[in-house]
Amino acid sequence: MELKILSFSWRNFHFSDVTSLTLMTQIWEITILSNHSPLLTQLKPSTIYFVYKDSNWMDKRDDFFVWNWVVEVSDSKVKILTDVILDIEDLGADITERAKGDAISLMEKYRDDKNKIDMEKYIKAEELLLKSIWELKLSKV
Repeated sequence: MELKILSFSWRNFHFSDVTSLTLMTQIWEITILSNHSPLLTQLKPSTIYFVYKDSNWMDKRDDFFVWNWVVEVSDSKVKILTDVILDIEDLGADITERAKGDAISLMEKYRDDKNKIDMEKYIKAEELLLKSIWELKLSKV
């Protein structure tokens, strides 16, 4: 099975010998195997993992954190489109704590002198905060 992961952060991955993919949809966790029925579903912020064959035909497993968006399955091909993808090995509590602090600072910064909030910028900062909290939870697992 072929797996493509495309992200808005330009971290893209392609694996051609995937034997299974497990991910969390908005409703439940599913595992996709070769010749899976066609599917289009929404991802939930969570970890995904997949097993694939390396160059020596040994099974390897990779774990990633994905934020949101969509998964499409058709003809033994899986495409994941997400706004954020992070390799679980890259998550560190110190980096994530710093990101959380930066997000909180941004939320405070987007208030003007009259204590009115620029809602568009505030929502973006709030999303950064939520992502850093998810990353922090995952780094402690």
